[in-house]
Order: sequence, then C-alpha cells, then structure tokens
Amino acid sequence: MTDPTVLLRGAGLRSTAPRRAVLEALITRPHSTVTDLSQAVDGQLSNQTIYNALDDLANSGLVRRIEPAGSATRYETRVGDNHHHLVCRSCGVVADVDCHTGEAPCLTPASSNGFARVDEAEVVWWGICNTCAARPQG
Repeated sequence: MTDPTVLLRGAGLRSTAPRRAVLEALITRPHSTVTDLSQAVDGQLSNQTIYNALDDLANSGLVRRIEPAGSATRYETRVGDNHHHLVCRSCGVVADVDCHTGEAPCLTPASSNGFARVDEAEVVWWGICNTCAARPQG
C-alpha cells in the first residue's frame, strides 16, 4: 500500500488527517461514494469534510470522480490511464474495464468541434453483475 502522506506531499498538498483518512479509504475501497467513505472512517469525519478532502484530492489529480448517470458520484485512486467502468443496474457495483484499443484516448471523436485538445474518453457500460444475476427473480 502506498503511504497517503507521501502521495499527498507529492501532489503538493498538506498531509492533513482528513485527507489521509479519505485517501486511505479510497485506496482500499475503490469506487466509493461519500456515504461509503463516511462508513469507512467510522463517522469520524463530517460529510462536508469528506467532500472538501475529495475536492482537494480530485483537483490535485490523486483521485478521479466517476459520475454514472442516475448514480451517486463515486471516487477512485486509479488515475492517469484511460480505463472505463461497468456498472450493475441492480446493485450499483462498479468494475474497472481496461481500454483495449490503444493509448489514451482510445476513442477518437470524429470531429474536435473546435477543441484544441481531446485527452480522455469516458465510457460506462451497464449490465447485471454475476451476484445479482444469480439471485432468484421474484
């Protein structure tokens, strides 16, 4: 496990207790929501403190926001690559999906529509996870 203090300082952030706690929770629990993170830190941090830490972590590039349509915003520490996500329609579990067609961006738009640079493609696939598929329908 990478030391949160080293990561924070390397990103130019002060290593505060809330930032360390949130980052440590995300390292062990990828794709967490604020509610998940609150539970992970045993309610020791207010939701506002968690949001503030996440905002700092995301703005520094240590954390990536994932915003699947109709789902709570989730956060992960896997940054710097162009991977995508698969979301279960039933339970909401999120899984990483590696981009298999090349370097970022693996999906090139047909037109840049006046953008000077395109550097990321975000794809979300939806389906039913194995656990939910195995549940009796009723």
